[in-house]
This record gives sequence, structure tokens and C-alpha cells, in this order.
Amino acid sequence: MRHILITGASGGIAQAMVPLLKDDFLILLGRDAQKIEKLYASHPKKAIYEIDISKAADLAALVEKIYQDYGKIDILVNNAGYAIYDDFEKFSEEQVRAMFDVNLFALMAFCRLVGKEMKAAKAGHIINIVSMSGKIASAKSSIYSATKFAALGFSNTIRLELAPYNVAVTTVNPGPVDTGFFDLADPDGTYQKSVQAFMISPEKVASKIVQAMGTKKREINLPWLLEATNKFYTLFPNLADFLARKVFNFK
Repeated sequence: MRHILITGASGGIAQAMVPLLKDDFLILLGRDAQKIEKLYASHPKKAIYEIDISKAADLAALVEKIYQDYGKIDILVNNAGYAIYDDFEKFSEEQVRAMFDVNLFALMAFCRLVGKEMKAAKAGHIINIVSMSGKIASAKSSIYSATKFAALGFSNTIRLELAPYNVAVTTVNPGPVDTGFFDLADPDGTYQKSVQAFMISPEKVASKIVQAMGTKKREINLPWLLEATNKFYTLFPNLADFLARKVFNFK
């Protein structure tokens, strides 16, 4: 039986993923244990831990406890993350640090702590849910994009380091996903309406993630239209910047 650790377990992608993992033992992490318990009451094999992942010391203690309790983690899914969209100069220092704590530093901590154990065991799979915002810049997402560009760079590097030890690292880079993510990122719904053509369901993302579990897949990029945009962005950066500013500035 696989042991799968999922951070941000109450998020929309996690909610779509869990029903597809009925035969696995799930270690579910989030800020509200009661909410997670209610969401997944029907899942027969699970452990739930309440934690604020922005607190680095708590992460190390929790990972140590999980290994003491269950002995292994076969798959790590770093799913926790959030965004606030605004002009770059309007972010407070607290907002910047908080977004980096959750989106980047916690992801890195879990990768280091769990990846170390996987490396020693010479088996495992790390799946980091990043974002197309880690590949394509867009206005008003400066801090969010910075966390995601960094998470992508970190993931690509540890993939190389862990490959000789039979540990795979997959990055998942979705465009806008129809979840509660936008309750904070886009409270009035304006952005969601403008990118409706690119919006994908959490069920589609979850299905792709589950299919990739236990494989050596490097990346999952969704939807195909944004993946094509990323290739265009790489080949024609000046034109891409112009279009991003003048044509596709939806925020």
C-alpha cells in the first residue's frame, strides 16, 4: 500500500484527487483538521494532521513524527499555495513574506525533509504543484509568480540530484483552475470571467496527477493552449511581453 502525503489537503485539487486514491493510505495536512476530517470522512485509510506550514520548525517535527508513526512516505504532493493579485508596489512586506513562506519555503522544506528519506530508501516520487505563473509572467502577479518561478527552479534542480537514487520529481503547472483559490486571489470574480476560456476543472488536474504517480514524468502542463503560449513566450519574448501587456492583461 502506498503512503501519500498531501499538503493543502482541503484545497480544490486535493478534494478532486483523494477520491481517486481509495487504495492508498493518505497523510493529509492542512490548517483545519476538522474540515479535512469532514471532507474525507468516507476515505477508509487516512491520517490527518493540523499544521501551519509557514512555521518551519513545526514542519521538521511533523515529518519526523510521520516517519515514526508510519515508517515511509512513497509519494509527496506539495499542493498548498495561494495568491494575491495587485500592483507590485502595493504589497506589504508581511504579504510578500507570507506568500513566500507558504508557496516556496514550505515546499522546499517538505522536499528536503522527505526527499532525504526517499534518497536513503532509493525510492519515491515528489510531485510539486507549481503553476503556469512559474513559466509565464503576467501583470499584478509579481509576488505569486516569483514564488512559482523559484519553486520551478528548485524542483528542476532536485530532479537532477535525486534521479540517481530512483526518486522522481514531477512539476504540475496548471493555468487557472476552477477552485476556491480565487476566493482570495480574485474576490470580485473579474479575472475568472476574463480567463474563462483557459479555466480547467480540478478533476482534470487531479486525474493527470494520479496518472503520473509512480512514473518518471517530468512535467504536467495544462491546458494545452497555455503550454503553447509558454513555448511562444520562450521563442518570441519581446512580442510575448507586448501581448501580455496590451492584449492579455486580464487582471
